[in-house]
Amino acid sequence: MLSVYGGAPSTEFGRLEMFELACHRDHPASSVRAIQARIVGIDSHWLTLRWRIEGAGTLVVPVFAGKRRADGLWRTTCFELFMRAPGAAEYCEFNLSPSERWAAYDFTGYRDGMTERAMPRDPVCTLRQGQDLAIFDAAIPLDALPPLPWDYSLTAVIEEEGGQISYWAIAHPPGKPDFHHPACFAAALAPPSQA
Repeated sequence: MLSVYGGAPSTEFGRLEMFELACHRDHPASSVRAIQARIVGIDSHWLTLRWRIEGAGTLVVPVFAGKRRADGLWRTTCFELFMRAPGAAEYCEFNLSPSERWAAYDFTGYRDGMTERAMPRDPVCTLRQGQDLAIFDAAIPLDALPPLPWDYSLTAVIEEEGGQISYWAIAHPPGKPDFHHPACFAAALAPPSQA
């Protein structure tokens, strides 16, 4: 079930939801207790996103590597956005790392036809971490995104000390963790005129 938290901004897109991500039951976290994620806003240039991690004291943070495209970011702590037109087979995936590395892919269908998605400029990725709380903020250039409306998913791969990896999503399909599965596209955003 999707949980909506107060404090989400009211914008021309309507009230943007904050989602309590669910940890995949077969891959429990060690110390992370909760992750909330949301679209913070959309303006004429950027889509901004935020993930809030509670119990982040043992979080493994990838070493700073600078803004650049890179594959395999999901092998350690990584934050992801999947989006598609409502009901479409085609979708795109964005991987955003605290290292500032990023990846963007297009798919023609479920895990099929993967190609690199063109990006006009680098996304912006920033992690702030305290003893127990971490906030990951990201901004993706709006002209790199498909037109609204979207079905979308906000997800996270979390590595903790000792190599423990957990998988977090708005919704999980049955079976193993699979962020590409249609069941994961559990959130929706309409254009401003339809919100």
